[in-house]
Amino acid sequence: MAKQFQCELISWGEVHRLSALLALQIREAGYKPDLVVAIARGGYVPARIVCDYLDIYDLTSIRITHYTAGSNKEKKASLSSPLCMEIKGLKVLLVDDLTDTGDTIEIALQHIREFKPAEIKIAMLHHKKQSLFQPDFYAKKLLKWRWLIYPWAMVEDISGFLRAMPEPPTTIEAAKKILQANHGVTVPLKTLSQVFKIIGKEQ
Repeated sequence: MAKQFQCELISWGEVHRLSALLALQIREAGYKPDLVVAIARGGYVPARIVCDYLDIYDLTSIRITHYTAGSNKEKKASLSSPLCMEIKGLKVLLVDDLTDTGDTIEIALQHIREFKPAEIKIAMLHHKKQSLFQPDFYAKKLLKWRWLIYPWAMVEDISGFLRAMPEPPTTIEAAKKILQANHGVTVPLKTLSQVFKIIGKEQ
């Protein structure tokens, strides 16, 4: 039987709205970072939008490997792409898409502190109540756990869900129904068509 858990599709419009709200919170709190560090890959888009609303030019990234395609989780989070610029004495804003277990943030903070910045603040689009880590800023708090499917990872996540099924659906319509039943999401047929092309290349 396929694994069942609740998901939520996040639209591009919602991402932009939450990113703008996040920037507003940071501005109203009086925090003026010298640069923004995105945690790849989920933090790329919100970090760039936050930079736009805060009028910050300097943007860089680090990558923490934790989740693979779909909801498959590696045993331990690890730093795979370190910081590549000097930040000593600077005020840093670290941006990611969501807090979940908190493992990613712990590793990111430990790494960035080695570069001796003046200050670090954490900003998230979504903060899950169950997370052990409390960010300094977040645009939306989730009281009930669910898997968030961001628009930049929709094809990747859905492909992962279908591959993980003991008996993957063989038609787009069947895939749409089983995703509705198992995850509570209605995936556009156009997206499922792209998913099937990717899966088909691997078969």
